[in-house]
Amino acid sequence: MRGMTVWRAQCLSLLALLILISPQGNAHPQCLDYKPPFQPPEPLLFCKEYAKFGCCDLDRDNQISQRFYQIMDYFDHSGFMACGKYIRSILCQECSPYAAHLYDAEDANTPMRELPGLCGNYCGDYWLHCRYTLSLLTNYNETSAIEEDRSKFCKYLELKDPEYCYPNVLSDDKLNANLGDVKADPQGCIQLCLEEVANGLRNPVAMVHANDGTHRFFVAEQLGYVWVYLPNGSRIDRPFLNLTRAVLTSPWAGDERGFLCIALHPQFTKVKKAYVYYSVSVKKQEKIRVSEFVVSDSDMNMLDHSSERTLLEVDEPASNHNGGQLLFGLDGYLYIFIGDGGKAGDPFGKFGNSQNKSTLLGKALRIDVDNNDHGAPYSIPSDNPFVGESDSRPEIYAYGVRNMWRCSVDRGDPVSGQGRGRMFCGDVGQNKYEEVDLIENGGNYGWRAKEGFSCYDNKLCSNSSLNDILPIFAYPHKIGKSVTGGYIYRGCQMPNLNGLYIFGDFMSGRLMSLKENTETGKWNYKEICMGADKTCSFPKLINSYYKYIISFGEDEAGELYFLATGAASATARAGVVYKIVDPSRRAPPGKCSFKPTPVNIKGKLIHFSPKEEFVINKKPSTTAIPKPKPTKPSPTPRSRAPQTPTRRTPPATTVRHSTPRPRALHTTPRPLTPDRPLYWTPAPKPKTPARPSYWTPAPKPKTPSRPSYWTPAPKPKTPARPSYWTPAPKPKPTARPSYWTLAPKPNTPARPSYWTPAPKPKPTARPSYWTPAPKPTPTSKTQTGRPGKRGRGKPRRKGDRRGRPRSGTVRLVSADGWKDRGRVEIFVRGEWGTVCDDMFNTQAAAVVCRQLGFPVVERVAKRAELGPGASEVRILLDDVECEGTERTLLHCKHAKLGKNNCSHDEDVGVVCGHYEHAVE
Repeated sequence: MRGMTVWRAQCLSLLALLILISPQGNAHPQCLDYKPPFQPPEPLLFCKEYAKFGCCDLDRDNQISQRFYQIMDYFDHSGFMACGKYIRSILCQECSPYAAHLYDAEDANTPMRELPGLCGNYCGDYWLHCRYTLSLLTNYNETSAIEEDRSKFCKYLELKDPEYCYPNVLSDDKLNANLGDVKADPQGCIQLCLEEVANGLRNPVAMVHANDGTHRFFVAEQLGYVWVYLPNGSRIDRPFLNLTRAVLTSPWAGDERGFLCIALHPQFTKVKKAYVYYSVSVKKQEKIRVSEFVVSDSDMNMLDHSSERTLLEVDEPASNHNGGQLLFGLDGYLYIFIGDGGKAGDPFGKFGNSQNKSTLLGKALRIDVDNNDHGAPYSIPSDNPFVGESDSRPEIYAYGVRNMWRCSVDRGDPVSGQGRGRMFCGDVGQNKYEEVDLIENGGNYGWRAKEGFSCYDNKLCSNSSLNDILPIFAYPHKIGKSVTGGYIYRGCQMPNLNGLYIFGDFMSGRLMSLKENTETGKWNYKEICMGADKTCSFPKLINSYYKYIISFGEDEAGELYFLATGAASATARAGVVYKIVDPSRRAPPGKCSFKPTPVNIKGKLIHFSPKEEFVINKKPSTTAIPKPKPTKPSPTPRSRAPQTPTRRTPPATTVRHSTPRPRALHTTPRPLTPDRPLYWTPAPKPKTPARPSYWTPAPKPKTPSRPSYWTPAPKPKTPARPSYWTPAPKPKPTARPSYWTLAPKPNTPARPSYWTPAPKPKPTARPSYWTPAPKPTPTSKTQTGRPGKRGRGKPRRKGDRRGRPRSGTVRLVSADGWKDRGRVEIFVRGEWGTVCDDMFNTQAAAVVCRQLGFPVVERVAKRAELGPGASEVRILLDDVECEGTERTLLHCKHAKLGKNNCSHDEDVGVVCGHYEHAVE
């Protein structure tokens, strides 16, 4: 009996301890099922204080009501009046939006309280009036041991958190202000979280669904693969489509060519066709090809590769501005968005391609692909705006676009249908602005006369006959330099996001949003940030992402995703698909459930394994974590490319902008650390605490353990034999010549082998800046150092160009002093100058990196990403086109030296590397 009493006391002490050590002041709205609260679809009748927002629906409310009346059957009228209010309040806390905190259930790994945590004063009143009712509320049968002792009683029930205990949590204005609304930080940045859905992808460029009830989604890679994912996250090991042999692309970072989009027929259950948009080379002419494929008869998860039918091919005058969007409108027609042809400023013809309606470049096209099995590949819809107009292509639906990247169709409000059918596109800008447009039949979107709301070509801009359509939103390049169009959220699971247009920027990594004011028709801008750890502390949620936002996508249920990578290369497996999650409110339980149509699978399933650490599993960091940084094994700090100067920081919490400060996520390509700073940073932190104890202390034990006799050892030896070993220097040649004389000999061949020859291998390893730099000075005085002038034998005139670099020499200028990355500067005609990023691609970057001794190009950094040149520095090269084999940039095609149509905001930069596996 006494043992039972001791056991009871220990249990109560443990319960009290759990209450005391529970997180203090760190709560967030969360239910007992570890999910956000919701608005009950029907008003609650019993726990009415939570009728608008909480954790109970009407069914659960009825169950709590039944339990209450079962308990109250034990009371007479006076007992009912005295204790009913306490019993009811305690039972209804299960419906509180802070239920998880009140029950210590925020962490699924810790035991949950049986009763909610009460405030001290309230617990005292409860003990005073109704303490004997405790046994009716709990399954713990030993309550009699504490009912007579107020301190023990309240230790069991009290929550040592004055803000979040009941009933204070109800009266705290700060906690209940805007409860259930989307969270925002003090600067107004919307705080959202993410769920990792797929990873290990190579530049994922598109995500679509079949709208056939299977809830599959299809992800396309720039290389030419399309993969099928099932609703449970598994991927089928056989590709839906493999066009890698036909697709024109390269492993160089920033290459805009490749497999760019896929669209499935809107009636995919009946018309089993898919449409693709990709780059090809036909007789050395680069083209855009739009093709049609049919689903295989033997496998519903694979296209028949022999069924390809080309619908359209368009010549591309340059390798950039390829456009790349396919989608079906609600009218059933296929829309195709093609870029203006490339280069900079749309320099083709008198007005540029975009304003020229006799070409398909710089246009949004609309064609009818139904009923085309036995005739022409497509027909022209009768209401296309330029049908019958001379010198105009009938396929054109809208024109004056520069390089639209990612468009979407609004599903419309789920209740009113408002907005249904609207088409949104992000149009990448030139020098100053990025824009978001609403596409209209026959619309002229102004390029190249206008960029955003401002004039680009002043002569064209002054032409009042343009009648161009202005964007709904435009932002300057200090926010981002390459817009990625998104979607209007119309899903079910996150009602707060309904009607919010979410989009991003490829270069800055920002996530952004627009919300329409239905009264004024204007769109209000808000940035999106990753929520703090407390905000995103739900199962499976993360608050960081890769910086380069390539595309957005919807699943069949209307939930919203975006695709990003840590390394903008078509061969780097650094791509991830993220689902956007609002942690502040969810839909009521059961409202969004669906049962997918079964999928017949041939082949194997590859189960999804998330790489990012869930916020809920994160351990608090300590000061010991940074210790591993100084360790010697990290010989390549340069692989951590300088992060883009954006105000993003939270991204492990996203960049402040919206996204995770470009932290890289963990995916294999290590040299690409800079591009994925989100995931690799956290990884070392948990490891640090694991072994730091002996990384630092290790040297200390070593000193006492062995050196105690290793150092003294010589000393005893010295006194032991010094009397005759000191004079021994003379006998040394005879007594011990074997190692006293031989010692220097091995040393001589051992070290000189790399001390003298070292300069020779160095030129191959990193000759760029280690050898070439000194060589010009010591070389023969007769060489002038100019390319192509060697062998003339003319002596250098006294004082002429001595010590100057050769013409065509390049260097990488970085504010952080990096040797392998920075703004490209070239030496021409006695001065250093910058290079404009127009037409500068990875082949040109290869020329720069090879000059500097690097075998690999990791990426091209455009639009002054790695810093603009100073105002006094001239722009010396523009329109640089290389094949990658030239000796210097001067041997490539380029505009006349010193002539350009750009500013320092378009200075190009390059990131070089040493490792071939930097890009897989």
